[in-house]
Amino acid sequence: MADAKQGEQPIVIKRIVSGHGHHGGSWKVAFADFATAMMAFFLLLWIMGQTTKEQKAAISSYFNNPNVVNLGGSQGVTGTEPGIGEADGETGGAAAEAETQVLEQLESQIKDAINSSQAMEKYRDQIEVTMTPEGVRIQVMDAESVSMFSLGSSNLEPEAMILLEELSKAVATVPNRISISGHTDALPYGSESYTNWELSSDRANAARRALIGGGLAPEKIGRVVGLASQSLLTPDDPANPKNRRITILVMNQRTEEAIRKEGGQILGVDQ
Repeated sequence: MADAKQGEQPIVIKRIVSGHGHHGGSWKVAFADFATAMMAFFLLLWIMGQTTKEQKAAISSYFNNPNVVNLGGSQGVTGTEPGIGEADGETGGAAAEAETQVLEQLESQIKDAINSSQAMEKYRDQIEVTMTPEGVRIQVMDAESVSMFSLGSSNLEPEAMILLEELSKAVATVPNRISISGHTDALPYGSESYTNWELSSDRANAARRALIGGGLAPEKIGRVVGLASQSLLTPDDPANPKNRRITILVMNQRTEEAIRKEGGQILGVDQ
């Protein structure tokens, strides 16, 4: 019996007791996630610290209404100011470029309509359409023999009414809001209670009503103002009929935002 047991291998049982200070590696994953989040947070703080108020406003506008930009033919409304880093190249800069393309198409469309429409024939030589830093500017000016309004009145001539209704159809193809300005020449008019200021304001509102009558949505009117003779087209000839005009500005987002922030006061819109 003793000899048989001598040939058997002993059975060894090994017990491993884990130490109290070790709990696995899951905490490392959690710590890595936390460190990544903190790094992103501080990077965001640093980027925001490098942006201007205008850039922040543009970014805010984009995320409040990101669907306003439509490359198929609608408005881009993020500001034209450069943004920040790669994000700017994909949002603010791209949106501004898209909006510019839309407004350039509108400019071309209006010019084509002016050249082909019989309704605009009478005023064809008195309509000026230009692309400006504020948007597309449409100016309808008086001439010696042709006027938009009755003398000293805010009553639109029949042809001018038709002209504005035709323009409203083109302007309505984009979602941008518009600014309407009335202008007079520098010749004194009226009395102390009714001057060129009142006349230019009444004419601007008459144009507003005609545009709405042509199909323009009322909510697309962003500003209506009378400027009397404060923005003459021909400063060297203040009595020139061309100074009597209606200006319709199809505003880009930067201009609209500036008007909203500054209570309607923006340099350069009507100059």
